[in-house]
Amino acid sequence: MNYKVFKSINQLSGRCFPIDFLMILISKKIRYVFIFVLIYMWFRNDSYKKASCNAVISAGITLLINILIKLFYFKPRPFMKSQVGILIPSKMGSSFPSKHTLLVFAISTSIFLYDRVLGSIMLVLSVLTGFSRIWVGHHYPSDIIGSAFISSMTSIIIDKTARCIKYNAVK
Repeated sequence: MNYKVFKSINQLSGRCFPIDFLMILISKKIRYVFIFVLIYMWFRNDSYKKASCNAVISAGITLLINILIKLFYFKPRPFMKSQVGILIPSKMGSSFPSKHTLLVFAISTSIFLYDRVLGSIMLVLSVLTGFSRIWVGHHYPSDIIGSAFISSMTSIIIDKTARCIKYNAVK
C-alpha cells in the first residue's frame, strides 16, 4: 500500500515542468518561509515570542529524535529499492523519518497552538512540503505521516509543558 501510494504520486513527476519546479522549490526552499515567520513572530509581541521559542525548542527536540531513530533504524529510500523518478539529488541515508517534514510540522504545530489562522497556513505549507518530498522521489508516504505525527506530538508536549511551568510559576 505504501509503495502503491508513493508510485501513484511519484509517477506524475517529470511530466509538467511548472509543477516539478514548484515541488522542487517547496522541497528545497520552504524552510526560509518558516524562518521568516519565526523571526516575524519573535518581534511581534510577547505571546508570539513564546510561541516562536516553543517552535524552535520543538524543532530542536525533533532533530534529536531524528538522530536517535536513524541510529537504530534504517529504511532505504524509494530510489534505493526501485527505479523511480527522482527530480533532485538526495543523500543515501534512511528514508524514515523525513527531516524536512519533522522540522516544518514541529514549527507549524507550535504556531497553530498559539494562532489558529497563521498556524493553519503553516500547516498547509507543511503538508505541501511532505507531499513534495514524495513527488521528488525521496520519501514514502509513511515516512511523511510518521514524521508529521512525531513532530506534532513533540510540539504539543512542549506546549503543554511550557503552559504547566507558566501556570505553576504564577501560583
